[in-house]
Amino acid sequence: MPTSHTKLAKFIHWTFILLYLYGIVKQVNELEDLEDNQLLLFEIAFATMFLIIVILRYSYMRRFKTFQGATEPVHIVHYYFARIVHRAMYACFILLPLTGLIIAGLYSQGYTVNATPDEEQTIMDVVLDLHGAVADLSYMLILLHIAAAIYSRIKGEGVWSSMVPVLKEAGPSQNKIVQRIAEYENMAYEKISDLFSSKDSD
Repeated sequence: MPTSHTKLAKFIHWTFILLYLYGIVKQVNELEDLEDNQLLLFEIAFATMFLIIVILRYSYMRRFKTFQGATEPVHIVHYYFARIVHRAMYACFILLPLTGLIIAGLYSQGYTVNATPDEEQTIMDVVLDLHGAVADLSYMLILLHIAAAIYSRIKGEGVWSSMVPVLKEAGPSQNKIVQRIAEYENMAYEKISDLFSSKDSD
C-alpha cells in the first residue's frame, strides 16, 4: 500500500476544508437576507459549485484506502466504522448545498417567511430544519474525524503522515499508556466483531 496520498489528493483535501470553512463563515443567518437578489444569486452559485466539488472530490478520493498509509494492521470493525463516518460526512456535504439550493428555490417562489413553532409549518420550514440538522451533524462528524486523526497520530499508525504535512510519525508509539489504550481498543473491536458474528450464526 502506498505510504502517502498523492499531491493532488492532499490538495483536494486541504482546499476543500478551506471551502467548507468559508461556507460556514459566509452562511446566511436570516431568511430575510435573501431579499438581496445579488446575495441570493451568489448563494445559488456557491451551493452549486460546492456540490460539484464534493462530487468530484468523492469521485477522486474513493480510489484511496480508508486507512491510506497505515503501517499497522487495522481491525475490520475499525475499518467499517471509519468508512461509515466518511460516508456520513460526504452525505452531509451533499445535502448541505442541495438543501441550500432548495431553500433558494422556495424563496424565489414566494416562501419568504420562516414560521415560528406556534405557526403552521411550511415546506420552507421543513427544509430549513433539515439544512440546520445536516450542518450540525457535519460539525460533529468533522470533530470526530479530527479527534480520530489525532488519536491515530498519537498511536503512530502512519495514517496522519499520509495526509498531514507536519508532525510526521516516526513509527508506532512506544508509550506504555498509549499501547495499553490501543490494546483495550482492539479488545473492544473484538467484542463487537464477536457480537456480530454470533448474530450471523443464529
